[in-house]
Amino acid sequence: MSPTPRPLRKLGFLTIGLFDEADPRRGHESTLGLITLGERLGFDSAWLRHRHLQYGISSPLAVLAAASQRTSRIQLGTAVTPLGWENPLRLAEDLATVDVLSGGRLNPGFSVGPPTHYEHVRGALYPDTGEQEDFGPRRAERLLALVRGEDASGFAGTEGIEVYSRRVQPHSPGLASRLWYGAGSLRSARWAGEQGLNLLTSSVVKPEDTGVEGPLDFAAIQAAQIRAFRERHPDGGRARVSQGLVVIPTDSATPEQRARYQAYALARTPRTLAPQGAARLLFAPDLVGTTEELVERLHAHAGYREVDEVAFALPFTFAYEDYVQILTDLATRLGPALGWSPEPGHQG
Repeated sequence: MSPTPRPLRKLGFLTIGLFDEADPRRGHESTLGLITLGERLGFDSAWLRHRHLQYGISSPLAVLAAASQRTSRIQLGTAVTPLGWENPLRLAEDLATVDVLSGGRLNPGFSVGPPTHYEHVRGALYPDTGEQEDFGPRRAERLLALVRGEDASGFAGTEGIEVYSRRVQPHSPGLASRLWYGAGSLRSARWAGEQGLNLLTSSVVKPEDTGVEGPLDFAAIQAAQIRAFRERHPDGGRARVSQGLVVIPTDSATPEQRARYQAYALARTPRTLAPQGAARLLFAPDLVGTTEELVERLHAHAGYREVDEVAFALPFTFAYEDYVQILTDLATRLGPALGWSPEPGHQG
């Protein structure tokens, strides 16, 4: 087991941003409301998760552009953008644009792999090139090069009144250092380290050969992946890693809320007992309890013991007032109990 956990340095949260198809604006506005609440509570970061062809946020960058104009301090991230749905050049332009608008607060997280249900969406997404598309690491390497300012074109100059650049415009110099990779496997964690990226972990891992002996243990597998990432990263042990477990504090919750939270976690427990699906994915149990109980469970979690940054995931399908209670308890009770404090000068 790793030494005593370091004090928590960065506290963030992640949301999916659900909405009613008949009233999508209301759901998007509620997401923006949670981000502004997060800033008032002192959170360091707010992250949005992609949901393509679902009733969740399909365009996090558009929502984060709006959030950037309603906030001034909180970091804004995507966790994660699946590159299979994106053209790296166009995405690099959008990322730089939102980063400039936010004053350098964008933290793009991304991953590789074919789009979900690719056999059903290929005709709409890549009707002419579906068989030729590369969804592996090379797609990510194209994005990295473009964000870092490498040439996107062999031409630069003036034609009439039009001026052209070889590299993506706008160029935001600090953006490359804020790129995160969402890795759930040992191979992807090593690749992220070799690329000098930051690492996002979540509540899902792929139980490959990590050297962990005995029964499958999510926390031990995640910890092994984090260590492998840092072994390959130029910054070694200082390389940034953020953990994204589902953590639900109940300190100020009503009895009805506590019962609903426990029922939610219980219903999702079976998927944590054995690898799921063809990819054999292993899911972490959701953590529900008082601050005292959660501190004990997190300090015993091998993956958590490797990090000093988190972006705890909000559960799906809860009401807005539930999220307010959870975020408030995270910022005012659990975070401080884990050693976190808001940035100096924060006005709650």
